[in-house]
Amino acid sequence: MTHVAQPARLALKTPIVLAVLSLLAGAAHAQAADPAAPKAPEAETSVNALGQVVITATKRSTPLQRTPVAVTAISSSQLDDNHVQTIADMVNLVPSFQATTQGDHGVITMTLRGIGNDSAKTEYADPEVAMFVNGIYAPRAEGAAALMFDLESVEVLRGPQGTLWGRNSTVGAVNMQTAKPVLGKLMGSVEGGLGNYGRIGVRGAMNLPLSDDMALRVALVHEQHDGFVAYQRAPHLSLASQQAAAAPVIDAWNTAHPANPIAFQPLNPNIFVQGGPRYSAQDQTAGRLSLLWKPSEAMSIDLSYEKFLDRGTPSMNLMQTPREGESFWSALVDTAPAMHRDSNTFRSRIDYALSPDLALAYIGGWSRFTGTADFDQDGGAKVPTSFTTGATYQQNRTNWSRYTNHSHELEVLSTGKHEIDWILGLYYAAEDNGIRFDIPIMNGTQQGTVGWQGSFIQPKETVNSQAVFGQATWNLSEALHLTGGARYTHDDRKNIGGTNNGWTGDATVPQVPVDAGSDPLAAGSGFSSYQKNDGHYKGDKATYLGRLSYQVDKDTLFYGSVSTGYKSGGLQDGGRPYGMETLTNYELGSKMTLAGGSVRFNNAIYYENFKDFQFSAPVTNPDGSHSLATSNAEGAKVYGVESELAAKLTEADRVQLSLAYAHTRLGKLLAGSNDYALPACPDPLISNCLDVTGNELPHAPRFSAQVQYQHTFGFDNGGTLTPRIALHYETASWLSVFNLGDGDKQKAYTRTDVGLRYSAAKGWWTDLWVRNIENAKVKTNAQNAFGAWQSQYLPPLTLGLNAGIEF
Repeated sequence: MTHVAQPARLALKTPIVLAVLSLLAGAAHAQAADPAAPKAPEAETSVNALGQVVITATKRSTPLQRTPVAVTAISSSQLDDNHVQTIADMVNLVPSFQATTQGDHGVITMTLRGIGNDSAKTEYADPEVAMFVNGIYAPRAEGAAALMFDLESVEVLRGPQGTLWGRNSTVGAVNMQTAKPVLGKLMGSVEGGLGNYGRIGVRGAMNLPLSDDMALRVALVHEQHDGFVAYQRAPHLSLASQQAAAAPVIDAWNTAHPANPIAFQPLNPNIFVQGGPRYSAQDQTAGRLSLLWKPSEAMSIDLSYEKFLDRGTPSMNLMQTPREGESFWSALVDTAPAMHRDSNTFRSRIDYALSPDLALAYIGGWSRFTGTADFDQDGGAKVPTSFTTGATYQQNRTNWSRYTNHSHELEVLSTGKHEIDWILGLYYAAEDNGIRFDIPIMNGTQQGTVGWQGSFIQPKETVNSQAVFGQATWNLSEALHLTGGARYTHDDRKNIGGTNNGWTGDATVPQVPVDAGSDPLAAGSGFSSYQKNDGHYKGDKATYLGRLSYQVDKDTLFYGSVSTGYKSGGLQDGGRPYGMETLTNYELGSKMTLAGGSVRFNNAIYYENFKDFQFSAPVTNPDGSHSLATSNAEGAKVYGVESELAAKLTEADRVQLSLAYAHTRLGKLLAGSNDYALPACPDPLISNCLDVTGNELPHAPRFSAQVQYQHTFGFDNGGTLTPRIALHYETASWLSVFNLGDGDKQKAYTRTDVGLRYSAAKGWWTDLWVRNIENAKVKTNAQNAFGAWQSQYLPPLTLGLNAGIEF
């Protein structure tokens, strides 16, 4: 009998081994090109060679294939082809990247290599994936939901960027580069589009030369579509059944409060929303003015002003299993959606060449965001049986919010070719944030008695961050390069005058939801301040990078690195401090250009040691009041593999492939959250919690893959027709740290996008597109606090036609 070495065969199929084989394949290619061996003539560049991609991941312009960093560079044409409007639309373009919607604040939160934080949506929390525009940090999560328009490129840096990019780039950074003015050229473009759900889109840009050394670029965009979520009809219950359901509650109340009795009320159908804007609607407008001035060959000044308006609506918590007779994309809504958000942003960059070997750069920005929002937190999970029984009414309302920030960075760096390339920098950033957030919770409906309600007023929360950093690359030879870098950061955070105000249960006060115009601090309001949030946090952190890279030949690069990132500690409700979180990343990577430049094949293997993970969630305190609590978990261990391949198969055929594998394991953590039905907690500070030690991290599928293919047909008149297809697959992933079963999980799914673009020789074009052909229901979060499992979802099948002209 022949023995089959089955375990060895199975081992070859594991993702880690496959990645090692990818690196070994590159090593074999490198050995074939060993400088010590007789050299064969270098392969000629193929006529199908891919164009060179230049990135700024190291704070200087370098070719993608010669930059020893795991980075995905997305060009403006790729953004257009994939109809990328927000960060969430980039999920299918970047390995190990997830973006999730959070309806009550109308924001998008990001996860990279299994590390993220769904709570990074408030005036308190910071993200683990830092967002930059033109190298300027955008600190508040709301910026991630803004329209992405008139961009040159987007770079997603995977792995800690704590040395050059600084705070909150714990596991990576996203840097958007806006389109810049061009000297001496009058040119522009305009496009418009229509689609299902009443979609209307208009975009335009114009480059205007003002003089020989000055140019202005104007860019405008408007995107709108109707909401995906239909309104369910108001419940129609017999008066007798309502009276029977309400009677015990009325009797109990009147016995307890004889001086303030309540009487039966029939359900008012008008409290259920039947018309007006629907949830998950888009209505966003933005504009940007950019100025380039080159007063001399040595100096370049870039200035821009950007205005963003959002009048859309939040995403909605839908029942994962609809009630009988109701459609999936519908909800029983008793809080009309609303969102009113404005932002104004100034950005600047000044570059000055001090000499052929030395350059100076200043990068500074200022931004102010204001917003209000209304959100139906209960999502109609249950149908009320009377005005005060059978369901829970919960409205999450941002009465007002304002976030102001500014940052300044000064860099001195070497230029040209040297034995040592270096950069030194100073950084300062400040924030001044405030918010009032109300949560009325009523029994049955908003007509019923008060279950609990709170008003969270944070008038002034400040952040000050100062840093000094440096990085140097010692070019030991033409092929071997050693890089070291370090950054020291000091953070100072204050909460001044913040209060959490809760319902006292005073029966003499009318049992009505707290009004946005009311003053919960006033006498007789029915509220009292149960937490004072004043506090002061200070922290310091040094982060570092060590990297060795070897350029085997012009087409093959290997590197290994150890890097660290961190996120500052801060203050939570009650003024209690929480500590910083840190991440150390160990990585091996390869970058190869094959087949005469027609194929790019990049790989990375990483291991992350994540310590003191900041877990934040709304919780109920033992006295029944509510707070946003943040605790430092023991951390997590994450390892994985990423591969990206781009190939120009022929002059007409292009294909892109990305693969990612991740394994995550959470360290010791006792976690609570009001979004989930959890058991009683042994922690005396929280009412309900669960030990999630050893669970998998959320939004971290074990395996994901994306393939894109397009073929271009040419015509005698000079026009081209390009059909394209993009296919995304990922395995199941959890939606929270609780790992609570199918309701808390997104099952494995496949999503397909297709497009057909005709480009005329005279500069005009049309583009027909369909996204999510399968109409897949892809969850981005989960909750079961109101009984039924509910989730927010990526959009259903959408389609449209765009047309435009360049001149």
